[in-house]
Amino acid sequence: MRKIKIVALLFSFSLLLNSCGEYQRVLGKGSMEERYKLAVKKYEAKEYGKALRLFEIITPSYRGKPQMERIQFMVAQSNFNEKNYSLAAYYFDRFTQNYPNSSKKEEASFLSAYSYKLASPVYSLDQTDTNKALIAFQLFINDYPESERIEEANTHYKELQFKLEKKAFEIGKTYYRTAPTDFRNYKAAIVAFDNLINDFLGSQLKEEALYYRFKAYHDLVIVSTQRKKQNRIKDAIAAYEKLKRNFPESKYLKDSDKLLSEIKNEDQQLVKS
Repeated sequence: MRKIKIVALLFSFSLLLNSCGEYQRVLGKGSMEERYKLAVKKYEAKEYGKALRLFEIITPSYRGKPQMERIQFMVAQSNFNEKNYSLAAYYFDRFTQNYPNSSKKEEASFLSAYSYKLASPVYSLDQTDTNKALIAFQLFINDYPESERIEEANTHYKELQFKLEKKAFEIGKTYYRTAPTDFRNYKAAIVAFDNLINDFLGSQLKEEALYYRFKAYHDLVIVSTQRKKQNRIKDAIAAYEKLKRNFPESKYLKDSDKLLSEIKNEDQQLVKS
């Protein structure tokens, strides 16, 4: 039994050496046809890194030929499987443009958008790929409304949009948190929360954004000079009313009612002075 295992191991090792030897030979001195066949073989064997090296060499020779459609799709898919998501998105997008009548156009269109999503970083970083993914998913949804992937595409779109909402919200919150050391940031926070509410209608973060917007108005009243307080009190009360009008059962109303009382007290003190 032990001898059989040793023989099997040696045989597997021999196959591996032959495979590596074949790859290096074809990569270095093989004809374009040999390289093409081996690239497909490596792709089908899920050896995507090796396939990509061969595809890179043969691509110039196959431009304009029937095989190029298949090559371009395999290059995009190989990059996707190697987790080179930005490259995969680029190649899938090129595929849809170069082969508008391909049977794989729908798949490539979806994978282009999905690749951009996978390349998209956490909300606190630059969101260029997030925006590209949103555009790509919207195009897919418009072009393939009956696709079996339409539900998945809509889910991805909502997740990506929430990421942008979260970024916008955190910008406003950062301005609010830093305002005690720079009073100008209260106004910046209000503008940021207004942008979130206006740019993302129906945002999941709207209630919290309206609450922090009101808090920013409240705090601005407290730190204002007597000359500026009157107009800011009116703005703060309007901000409270907007929160209550949009969310009459808001979990933030109890705290907001206390802040409103402080604002009204400021108003009374202003009248007395």
